[in-house]
Amino acid sequence: MSWLERLRDGLSKTRKQINDTAGFLGTDVRDVLTNRLETIEDLEYALIAADVGRAATDEILEDVRRAEGRNLQDALMDALTLQLEPDARRAEFRKLGFAPEARRSSVDPKGHVVMVIGVNGVGKTTTIAKLGQYYMTRGRSVMFAAGDTFRAAAGTQLGVWGERLGIPVVQGADGSDPAAVAFDGASARAARGTDLLLVDTAGRLHNKHNLMEELKKVRRVIDKADPGEPAEVWMVLDAVTGQNGLQQAKKFHEATPLTGVIVTKLDGTAKGGILIPIVRELGVPIKFIGVGEQPEDLQPFDSREFVRALFDVNIPRD
Repeated sequence: MSWLERLRDGLSKTRKQINDTAGFLGTDVRDVLTNRLETIEDLEYALIAADVGRAATDEILEDVRRAEGRNLQDALMDALTLQLEPDARRAEFRKLGFAPEARRSSVDPKGHVVMVIGVNGVGKTTTIAKLGQYYMTRGRSVMFAAGDTFRAAAGTQLGVWGERLGIPVVQGADGSDPAAVAFDGASARAARGTDLLLVDTAGRLHNKHNLMEELKKVRRVIDKADPGEPAEVWMVLDAVTGQNGLQQAKKFHEATPLTGVIVTKLDGTAKGGILIPIVRELGVPIKFIGVGEQPEDLQPFDSREFVRALFDVNIPRD
């Protein structure tokens, strides 16, 4: 099964949520606005039920209202794609009719260190392993730093992945200082000239120390060991948690500004619309999305691809 087929399958629950609520997407926008005004309310409910969020839903409906003469599904797809554009200038280009698409090809991190954060249970460590394999297959040399020393066996888990993939792993003892592991990892990367270091971090601490302060400390020591790093801070977010996950992301973003988000478990939720408020409210791009357990189920995010898969529409190739 291809990635696009897995993506369409993974979004089936969200697609059903929208279609069951708004079963009128093949109609003309003018018909909806003049003869079936109640369907706009149905569409509003469908979007909110899919976790698109109140503010984004209002803007989407306004875009749809301005699209008289068009097929409603096409108008809705364009409006959703616009909402998934984190760059304000690119969004303006879209509104003017241009389509500055970033084709799904690769995600090239700035710098050499990516600090990966997120609460326990979102699949952070497994996601790091998938990222390691992704970049290795693209010719990058990769290292892991097992900085989640407070979760039992997290270091062992990443160590097993490292051994399986042939990726060196810098580890510390369970319960040891995660900042020390991050420092050692960043120092080793700089000394070896490795292309990319992926740093796992704690998602919850087993003491009274504030998690956000711990993450700030980890970031500081990485910069001390490898000046200018981490150039990227990516948060792993479980789509199933919906708005609760978004609130978590806001707290992380305040503590250590994010440069990207990775959304996992899109295949397990009817609320795939959560990607829109992530982009709108955090103002950072979605780097990867995951729709399954296999390494190839984590792929770079492409807004057009995502929206077309959501509506089960074939994606034309350039």
